[in-house]
Amino acid sequence: MFFNSLDFAIFLPIVFILYWFVIKNNLKLQNLLIVLMSYIFYGWWDWRFLSLIIFSTVIDYLVGRRLKTEEKHFKRKTLLWTSIIINLGFLGFFKYYNFFLDNFQSAFSFLGYGISSSSLNIVLPIGISFYTFQTLSYSIDV
Repeated sequence: MFFNSLDFAIFLPIVFILYWFVIKNNLKLQNLLIVLMSYIFYGWWDWRFLSLIIFSTVIDYLVGRRLKTEEKHFKRKTLLWTSIIINLGFLGFFKYYNFFLDNFQSAFSFLGYGISSSSLNIVLPIGISFYTFQTLSYSIDV
């Protein structure tokens, strides 16, 4: 769904009315609505990538909740590093897998060794850098 499409022109007023007039004065429900509508908006482009953003959101939400109550320094660091590794792992795989594979093959072919490996036909999810760093900033802030 593009911002200048008819779908968005219908979607936005519905979300606006639900947020301000139907679920007014209930912050938890308003936040839940915004999250669900964000998933719908994101999934409109390609629903297959919803699992990535939902998984990242759930991981960082659970890490944030646990960080709020955890007092042991080592466990807090472990939780934070878990969030960082998972999120940067997704980002690194989708954005840089083929780049590093091609450079690795070029480096070995320069040395006279032929490595044959097939690169993956990876479609880069829209906004993966943005939502990865947003969820990471949530965990780091907590």
